[in-house]
Amino acid sequence: MSELAVRPPSLTGDMRAMTARSVRLSVRNQDALYTALFLPVMLMLLFVYLFGGAIETGTEYVTYVVPGVIILCAGFGSSLTAVAVTQDLKGGVMDRFRSMDISGAAVLAGHVVASIARNLLSTVLVLVVAFLIGFRPQAGLGEWLAAVGVLLMFVLAFSWVSAAVGLITRSAEAAGGFSFFVMFLPYPSSAFVPIDTMPSWIHGFAEHQPFTPVIESMRGLLLDMPVGNSPWLAIAWCGGILAVAVAASGYLFRRRIS
Repeated sequence: MSELAVRPPSLTGDMRAMTARSVRLSVRNQDALYTALFLPVMLMLLFVYLFGGAIETGTEYVTYVVPGVIILCAGFGSSLTAVAVTQDLKGGVMDRFRSMDISGAAVLAGHVVASIARNLLSTVLVLVVAFLIGFRPQAGLGEWLAAVGVLLMFVLAFSWVSAAVGLITRSAEAAGGFSFFVMFLPYPSSAFVPIDTMPSWIHGFAEHQPFTPVIESMRGLLLDMPVGNSPWLAIAWCGGILAVAVAASGYLFRRRIS
């Protein structure tokens, strides 16, 4: 075979290249990176020191709130994928990738993997600060691994949702609005206060939205508390959202660049 023969494109190689590119873009966009890293820490300190004394959860409030803050920061960090995808489309970089025979799946997957990396870094920072202010998890190795697995599933699912949103929106500002929606959802859940302390008319929504079982799974696993069916509900929610988001992203990508 000729040494000059052109090798067929490799999806795995494309994904590695696109992931490295997306990570570099995240590092260069320091404003967004610092916001993703430090906003959750500021929210945790705000709730613990300003509101924690007035909220009764049956335990130290920092112990109760940390799992919710972790999921809040994961949701916010995942939502930034929408902005990155929109900027790629608006900047014309997608046309260059098409001319290089790079698949859309590789480009979107690169953004998703970069989102996972950002969220893992943010989670570590939240946990470090939480330890400093009194958070003491009771989890063993198995519980830690299970909690990380639930977190990764959640980030993966919402990062693909964000990728789909980025393919719909026409500007980075509109894509950024998605982050406000994602940041709102943890509040009517068990993230910051027990659901039974909320008005009765909101109980149904708070109990049957995706953030609640994910947060309850994280809380139960990290604090060595009974988790009931929360992990299975979390897996079902994340798996269903992921399947729909991946399919929608593929369809929207083909429509957007055709």
